[in-house]
Amino acid sequence: MKIGYARVSTEEQSLDLQIDALRAAGCNRIFSDFGISGKGFDRPGLHDALISVKHGGTFVVWRLDRLGRSLPRLISFVDDLGKRNAEFQSLTEQIDTTSSGGRLIFHIMGALAEFERSLISERTRAGMEAARKKGQHLGRPRAMTYDEISSAEKALLAGNTYQSIAQDHGISPRTLQRYLSNKRKQNR
Repeated sequence: MKIGYARVSTEEQSLDLQIDALRAAGCNRIFSDFGISGKGFDRPGLHDALISVKHGGTFVVWRLDRLGRSLPRLISFVDDLGKRNAEFQSLTEQIDTTSSGGRLIFHIMGALAEFERSLISERTRAGMEAARKKGQHLGRPRAMTYDEISSAEKALLAGNTYQSIAQDHGISPRTLQRYLSNKRKQNR
């Protein structure tokens, strides 16, 4: 049994093209999500379609991006189908895991996605190391300077509350407490 899935992300778009292609591909049932982004995989139509895919069935989409935008998540999705002894087919990209060639193409896409993630990670680490060597601060900007922390300590000793001091510096009382605690640890 072939289960089709169609999705459009805006109200102005139409599902007609996708549904016609899914019917022509022989889908017995078609599920859809209308006006829902492809960023996440938590969609009611997608959920219902997955429940309908049975052992030996095929999950069919018109195009990969109708299923989702994240290649690693798409690969995980297709792997999960495989674990359930179901196949996957994308009509536009002509990916069909019922054939050995289709499985090969999908695995190559997965390897390329993993390679891309690895390159991004390497570039990020190299950039962070270069910034550290230049003495640059990494991460979020500090909420308080050393002088502001010292001033806050004096204000606290003078009887001001954490709430009022934090409000003067535009931070939360918890952030103020964390900065003061870190300064005390450094002074030990």
